Amino acid sequence: MKTTDFERSMTVITNASTVTAMSDSLDGLWRGLLAGNTAIRPVKRFPVKNYSAGIAGCIEGLTPAGGSSMLHSLCNRLFNNWGPVPSDTFLITATTKAGIDNLEKVCTGKSADIQDILPSTITDIVSEKLGLDSMGFNVSAACASSTIAVAQAATLISAGSADVVLVCCLDMVSEFIFSGFSALRALSPLPCRPFDSDRSGLSLGEGAAALLLMSHKRAKQEHLIPIGTIHGWGIANDATHITAPARDGCGLIQAIYQALHVSGITADEIHTVCAHGTGTIYNDLMEITAFRQIFKNRKVPLFSIKGAIGHTLGAAGGIELAVGTKAISCQIAPQTIGLITPMDEAVGWVSTEPVSFSGDYLLTTNSGFGGINAALILGKP
Repeated sequence: MKTTDFERSMTVITNASTVTAMSDSLDGLWRGLLAGNTAIRPVKRFPVKNYSAGIAGCIEGLTPAGGSSMLHSLCNRLFNNWGPVPSDTFLITATTKAGIDNLEKVCTGKSADIQDILPSTITDIVSEKLGLDSMGFNVSAACASSTIAVAQAATLISAGSADVVLVCCLDMVSEFIFSGFSALRALSPLPCRPFDSDRSGLSLGEGAAALLLMSHKRAKQEHLIPIGTIHGWGIANDATHITAPARDGCGLIQAIYQALHVSGITADEIHTVCAHGTGTIYNDLMEITAFRQIFKNRKVPLFSIKGAIGHTLGAAGGIELAVGTKAISCQIAPQTIGLITPMDEAVGWVSTEPVSFSGDYLLTTNSGFGGINAALILGKP
């Protein structure tokens, strides 16, 4: 491949921001993770006495304005410190439920903008806010939504169909979402404990991430210094159950092998893993099963951030990829917050303290309802 072709097809991350219950910034989130903090607290947004849990990673001060959904306030926070983006930027958004808080208003007879309920509304809001020429599209693929959105962005750039792609993902904690997971008996009454022997369920969270992706050539033209590189991506569905993952991890294994194939590297070159790590019995066991298959006898430093900020659903992958840029740059895998005693299968993989590593590549994975699995390979800038 000629150097010019390589620069045009190589996908780099030139900017990333996050808003979570931990912090309104990526730097604040990273510091909180390394300090072992958690932002999972009692829910004050709606009554929780009839549900199986009363805690979540809710963003303090996140309130709607008039009949609008909270997603507008979340978007404003996300882009608060962003400068202008190129006007030819292609936009891909990701969410599971968009402004579902407005559905609750409608059902209780309150005034609300019903357009906010539609996932495509996020694309319209971000495009108008940033003055983009392209409206783009939205990805809604359960809890792998934003991971798949990044994969789509990297595909467009590598194919030469776009030079600049902005991925924006968000999801919120609403009573609609909370009641649904409570009905599934998936919520932990205490802050979740990913990969712990006594894990008992997930903790919901809310948040957003924005990732600006460019071809290497375009980043050079814009005089931007990359903070990470997308080397590989894979998507697979295990087609096993509407909510439960395949016990053997077959879908996740396939997604990871796809990502390795696209990247042209081997599993031996991966030196840390940002796992989905929800804290549910079957998800964590499925993931460890898959990782043991991929890495064989090599125990790779592995971490989950959901004990710190909760499960942010469709925004999880984007937030975790942003955290991955910090991890690969600092060569540190943060501890898995909430972890006390690792499950037998995860001993030697997860840690209650930050772990230093030396390597060029990080694997991040997400899985979701309907059997969807997605994987990304992030490299040093």
